[in-house]
Amino acid sequence: MDDQILAQLMALRFQYNKIALQELERGLKIRKAAVPTLQAKEAALRLEVKRLHQALALAEEGYQQALTEARRAGELWEEFDPRLVRVHEIHTRWEKLAGVRFQVLESVQFANHPVAMIHQPLWVPEGIPLLQNAIEGHIRVEYLRRQADLLEYERKKTTQKLNLYEKVQIPEFEDGIRRIKRFLEDEENLAKAAQKIVKKRKEALQS
Repeated sequence: MDDQILAQLMALRFQYNKIALQELERGLKIRKAAVPTLQAKEAALRLEVKRLHQALALAEEGYQQALTEARRAGELWEEFDPRLVRVHEIHTRWEKLAGVRFQVLESVQFANHPVAMIHQPLWVPEGIPLLQNAIEGHIRVEYLRRQADLLEYERKKTTQKLNLYEKVQIPEFEDGIRRIKRFLEDEENLAKAAQKIVKKRKEALQS
């Protein structure tokens, strides 16, 4: 749809009377009061997203390093029993920033070995922490990425709402208020002028 047509469809509609004036003034007051809150929320989210991207870069670097160390075992992993490394529980906590709730990874707990180590190749005890580090690194990266994506989405929504208020709705409400006031003033002036004319006619008839 053409932007100009869309703008016309979304244009503020109102009637030229005192009730409409009061509604516009009330709407303008609400939006102006919301702007500082939206600005603070947008700034907080932007700062946290930046911090998360830095933390994510470090986590991805650590994950790749863990993978590199694990790959050094090469073909030995073919002898590895996958039952030796299983995630038992992922510990997280809920946090809130600027009204947005999200999960933060605290730790990854691995299950106890279900098989006897005596029957495993000699290198396996050294391989277990390598694999655990890689798995924990992958989980940490995924949680940070999920958190960063969520807060970035909320930041964009907040920025859009802030722009809508500051660049569209507040100017439209202010313009609507000016137009209604001008109309009511003109209407009042016309009424006064008409009254003067009627008064003069009455005076002329009486004289």
